[in-house]
Formats: sequence, C-alpha cells, structure tokens
Amino acid sequence: MAPPLLTITDMGLRFGANPLFDGVELSIGDRDRISLVGRNGSGKSTLMKVICGMVEADRGKRFVQPGCHVTYLDQEPDLTGYKTLHEYVASGLNHVSAEDNFLVDIILAEINLEPELDPGRLSGGEGRRAALARALVSDADILLLDEPTNHLDITTIEWLEGRLRSFRGGLVIISHDRTFLENMTNTTFWLDRGRVRRLDKGFKYFEEWSETIIEQERVERAKLDKLIEKETEWSHKGITARRKRNMGRMRALWSLRDQRNDQIAVTGQAKLAIDSGKSAGKKVIEVHKISKSFGDRVIVQDFSFRITRGARIGIIGPNGAGKTTLLKLLTKELAPDEGRVKHGTNLEITYLDQKRALLRDDETLWDHLSNGGDHIMVRGESKHIISYLKDFLFDAGQARSPVSSLSGGEKNRLVLAKTLAMPTNFLILDEPTNDLDMDTLDLLQDVLGEYDGTLILVSHDRDFLDRIVTSSIVMEGDGKITEYPGGYSDYIRQRKSDKAAEASAAKAKKSAKTADAPKQRVVKLSYKYQHALETLPKDMANLEKKIAKYQAKLEEADFYAKDPEGFHKINAAMEQGIIDLAKKEEEWLELEMMREELES
Repeated sequence: MAPPLLTITDMGLRFGANPLFDGVELSIGDRDRISLVGRNGSGKSTLMKVICGMVEADRGKRFVQPGCHVTYLDQEPDLTGYKTLHEYVASGLNHVSAEDNFLVDIILAEINLEPELDPGRLSGGEGRRAALARALVSDADILLLDEPTNHLDITTIEWLEGRLRSFRGGLVIISHDRTFLENMTNTTFWLDRGRVRRLDKGFKYFEEWSETIIEQERVERAKLDKLIEKETEWSHKGITARRKRNMGRMRALWSLRDQRNDQIAVTGQAKLAIDSGKSAGKKVIEVHKISKSFGDRVIVQDFSFRITRGARIGIIGPNGAGKTTLLKLLTKELAPDEGRVKHGTNLEITYLDQKRALLRDDETLWDHLSNGGDHIMVRGESKHIISYLKDFLFDAGQARSPVSSLSGGEKNRLVLAKTLAMPTNFLILDEPTNDLDMDTLDLLQDVLGEYDGTLILVSHDRDFLDRIVTSSIVMEGDGKITEYPGGYSDYIRQRKSDKAAEASAAKAKKSAKTADAPKQRVVKLSYKYQHALETLPKDMANLEKKIAKYQAKLEEADFYAKDPEGFHKINAAMEQGIIDLAKKEEEWLELEMMREELES
C-alpha cells in the first residue's frame, strides 16, 4: 500500500484563549476523495489552510511527500492584480510552458469565459468558474476545494464532477451540496469539537455514522452523570456520619467533575419557524402568455402558468437564463412586454434575494433585527433580541458586533432570522442555501416542509430541490420555459423520456422516407395495419387524457407532503404513459406514411 501524500500528527491550534483544534491526526492518500464536514465556525476552512501550509499550527507535525504539489481553492478567491483572465488562470500553473498555456485556453473555453476578460469585473458565478479553472490547471497532487459549487449553476456543477472524476490525485472538499459530496467522495473527515474523525466511506454514509457516535456519547455522559450523583451522595453522607474525609475518593469525585466539565457538548441547532400570516386566496398568481426581452435577448416567450395556494415551485436554469427576471415578472416588480400577470387576494410577499440586500455592513446584528428596540415580533409574539439571536446560533456577545464581522454563513443565517420573523403567505427564496452548514440546511428544509403558505425557490442545490418542491419551472433558454412535476431528479427523468420519444419519432420518420422498394410496391395496407391506423388515434387520445389526469394530481399543492409514496407511483405511471404514447405515435406515423405512399 502506497504511503500517504500528506500527514498531520497531534496538531493543535488556538485562537486567543480558546482551542480551535486539539490533537488532530489525519492523512491524505493519492486516490482519496474526502468530504470535510462540520458546522459553520468549527474551523473547516482553517484546517484546509493548515493542510495546505498557509496557516501554521501551534503544535504538531505536518509532513508532505517530496515533490507533492498541494493546491487550495479559497471559498472567496481573490482575482485582483491580474490584467486578463488568462493571466489569472495561468498563475496557478505548476510549470509554465507553451503547452501549459494552451491548457489554460482549453479550460477557459470549457467554462465559456474569454481569456481577455478583466478578472476584477466578473460576476460571482464567473469568478468561481475562473478560480476552479486556475486550480484544475495546477497539476496538483492534492486538491483542496472550499465550497467549490457556490454560485455555480447545475450545468457547471455537473461539468466539475466530470472533471474531478478524472483527477488522479488526492481530493478534499468542503461543501454544503449533498448531491455533489455523495457523487464525489469515498472518505469522510468529520471536524467536531476540535477533533477530526475519519470514516472510510463517502458522504452518503455520514449521517448514520455521526448519529451513532452522538448517541454513544450521550449514553456515556448519562453514565458519568449517574456516577457523579452517586459519589456526591456518598461524600455528603460520609462527611456527616464520620466527619472524616476520604481524600482519595474525593479527589476521584473532583476528577470526574473536571472530566464532565471538559466534555464539550454537541452544538445546538438553529431554531427556525415561519409565520404564514393570513390566508391568501386559492389562486395566488395567474400568468397568461407573457413575453419579455432585452434587446435581441429573449428571456420569456409566450409563457402561461398558474400558482395555487400552498404550491412549492422550484425555478431551475443556468446562470444568466433570466431566473431573477422571471421572479420580478411574477411579483410585478417588472412588467412583461406582452401578456399579463394577475395576483390573487391577501398576498403578503416576502422576497429573500441572493445578494443579501437586507444587510448593511455598518449596522450591528441588534440593529438589523430590532429597528431601535430590544424586542422583535416573531410569529405574533414579542421576543428579546438576544434570545432570538441564540435561536440562530449567535452568541450574546455578537449582538453588538457589526454585520461586516460575520462569515458568509452567519450573514445568511442573520438574513433568514429577519426574513422568517415576518408574517408572509408567499415566500420567495433566491439561492437561500449559499454558505449554510448542513445542520441549518436540514432545519430549513424541515421548516419549509411544514410551511403552509406558497413558496417559490430558486436553487442550484439538487438535493434541496428534491426535498422541497412539488413542481419545477425549467428555463431552457431562448425564452422557452417548461413546467415539470416533482423536483430536479424528476425533471431529469422526464427530460430523458421526452428526448427518447423525440428520437424515436425522428427515427421513424427517417425510416419511412428511406423505405426499400419492396415496401413501396405494396398495393394496399393489410387488414391488421388498416385496423391499427383506425384505432391508434383513440388509444393516443386516451393516453393523453391519462397523462393530463396524472399531471393534474401531481400538481396538487399538498399531494407530495401528504403521500410521497403515492406521488412517486403516479409520477412513474405518468412517465410510462409518456413512453407508451411516444411508441403509439411512432407506430401511427409509420403507418400513415405508408398509406400516403400507396395512395400517391
């Protein structure tokens, strides 16, 4: 077995008086695909920098095999100081030659970015793609990726997965994207309360494994508490009865108490909930044949859609497809060029945008929530600011700190705290998952699952979409927008079925055109073919009715929440119906063309 490329032994690091890491041991091999998981603030990014050699630990040893090249992708990469994008990406090269510079041009073409662009003027998604390109051309032996999927659309995430599958070195990933981690990893590092535990399985096994460990610790703590209680009772009785202390036993009791105090309890979860406010009308939004263009660029073309109360809609599409424009059209912030958007009654719309426009860096957390007082109204009840901040895992000492001092994940939690305190029956979340740790993501999923208002969710997180939405609006480009029942995985399955049906129809058409001579000499259709030609239209009409019935059932707002198994069964039946319809259409088309040839 080959020795590891990098090892860290007995590593410890303090920030001020508090230890961040203590006794960390880890190793990275040349085919390891590692997910590094842990709560926001647990030190994952700092540990990455220790592994890379950018941060020096207070104690311990870091060993890297001679010639091993380590590359680190920062969560917030700095693209300043470079004249062109080519220059920035090329700065990541381990060796510089004409061939290496050619590789830079190749990867920039793959991510659809021009080499002459100014790196300082890129959008968030473009900057992330450029930073990934710089990391991927570095010829690294170990690649450290800190939130690589942030600001990427699903198409680019899938491209990245393909690239990393062919990477031959060791890989360590920090990400909140569950699907990405499940697809990419075979090993898990869990950074928990200053220590690193290793599981030689991928991320998909992490939750079950971590829950087992937490339960074992709970049992051990309960046993320790019982022992402390017993020894304390003995000490009181013994001192009263004999007035003589058994100092050895007392020292053992003090040691137990110290041991208990030294155990760091598992961090709590953020407490999220939503007040859905007063009930909206049954019809929330009705969209009729809307179109919107900016110059020659068509965003929406002849799109009709209806949103009913309680619906959970996911909006899917690549960066730049116009998802934000569509949201503005739906909320009437922007008027369509053609068509109309009609709102129902009693709508209370809350819009959480991905740029965190609600936040100002110069205000404190207290000021952001309180509007001048020391309480905030939460779901109709007054709650003290400190108490509410603790619900979202903020320390009391952070209340008077400026927003600018927060991490990306903490800023997102603060925006959620403000947003979810507002009464709303129509919630729009634009990329809410960016920078959130998985525990907060899980809780947000639970809250949205129980929310009885109407939800529109824009996200590139495939797992989050699958868990939350009941139907998906897919922006496919050139103004084309299609609705699919279910989440992202359902959309992919249905899209494959549609493409298969299109391919079958095209094949049938081509086959009919190139039919051989003997077939052309048939003077008339057989009785069997003639009967099929007459009955197939009825069969197709019946199938279309079934498919429409299935689709209507799947679009019911609360169907998935009440009966997920039934939802998937009907979805499967609808997919089979689509396949059967495509086959019958293909058969009918072939027979109809044969008939036309005979009559011509």
